Amino acid sequence: MTASPTTAPASRTGPVPLLTPDPGADEARRRGLRQMRTLAVGLLVLAACVYVATLGRDGFWGFVNAGAEASMVGAIADWFAVTALFKHPLGLPIPHTALVPKRKDELGKGLEEFVGENFLQEEIIRERVAAATISARVGDWLADPANARRVVDEASDVAAIALDKVRDEHVADLVTHALVPRFREEPISPLLGTMLMEVLRDDLHHGLVDLALDEMHRWLMENPDTFSSVLEERAPWWAPPKLNDAVTSRLHVQALAWLEDIRHDPHHRAREALDSMLGQLATDLLHDDQTRARAEALKERLLDHPQVVTTAISLWKAMRAALLASVRDRDGAVRVRLLAELNAFSQRLREEPALRERLDRYAADSAVFLIGRYGAELTTVITHTIERWDGKEAARRIELHVGRDLQFIRINGTIVGGLVGVLIHALSLLVH
Repeated sequence: MTASPTTAPASRTGPVPLLTPDPGADEARRRGLRQMRTLAVGLLVLAACVYVATLGRDGFWGFVNAGAEASMVGAIADWFAVTALFKHPLGLPIPHTALVPKRKDELGKGLEEFVGENFLQEEIIRERVAAATISARVGDWLADPANARRVVDEASDVAAIALDKVRDEHVADLVTHALVPRFREEPISPLLGTMLMEVLRDDLHHGLVDLALDEMHRWLMENPDTFSSVLEERAPWWAPPKLNDAVTSRLHVQALAWLEDIRHDPHHRAREALDSMLGQLATDLLHDDQTRARAEALKERLLDHPQVVTTAISLWKAMRAALLASVRDRDGAVRVRLLAELNAFSQRLREEPALRERLDRYAADSAVFLIGRYGAELTTVITHTIERWDGKEAARRIELHVGRDLQFIRINGTIVGGLVGVLIHALSLLVH
């Protein structure tokens, strides 16, 4: 495989030599070019010998002589045309020869325009993407468990490497220089007020309230002595112990009954009072200047606390440790879930034509967008690269790649020239 041309670093000036090619492939091309040149020259020599041998003879040999003469003319003319592409024939500086070394920049510009006008067009791109049936192929490929497992393994390895690359100082810099300044600039009151409004509207807080009530009820049921001791610590020193015991027992029973009522009554006054308080808080966060100022002050105090960065690093360490342990474990939760999602996605791709059509359309749109945005830069690479090639080296390399096929022009010129010569000779005899 030959190495493709490339441009040199921006710091270099002047012609840039082509990359060193594959010696084996170049040797095969050179051998093929040499063989075809030998054949073309051999036909020219044969035509010259026939011409000399039949010179001045009439009849049948007159046709042979005319054909041989025309064959030499055709062979020499096509040799000149083919040679003139890459160098000066016989080293003579004949005008309009050595076209590739002299006009490689114009040729590169023409190639750039050709590629842009004939390959990087929206209709062509959409047609090729549609013909590729990318989503169907992906679905069939992922249907193989080995392929799905490979995707999960590769993604997990990349994720593990990425997680290992993130250091504590990176997280600290992110929090200190990116997140905290951003949080300072962003008013928190509208966010909290809107979020609280949405929570109340969808009754999302009721689950949390129920959980708190259940835990409080369970704690009171399991810890009556602790409840009593807390109350006794706050009782007057002169109160009789029996009275304290009776009061704390009564309070414990009433607290349990009160919590029981709240748990089973969705319209309990305590619930409604809590909803009213939260609703008022949400309204004040959105519209009351004093409440908004207090919320902003609380935000500033929290952000100024030195524990913010430490807590962020601790949370990151815990999350990273959990993620690393899971992605490195072939049977971990992350890999198992990824594999299950890939299998489900593969099945949907194979069973849902609408999904395949939508994904293929997205792929075509993305390709069209990328080509429309960066197509000019892609084709400009052709011109910029060719402009920086050394002219003689470029001509030699191009001739090595296409010269063998160009020798057929010489061979055809020799044969066709001979046939035309015979035809012209015959017509001249008819005219006379």
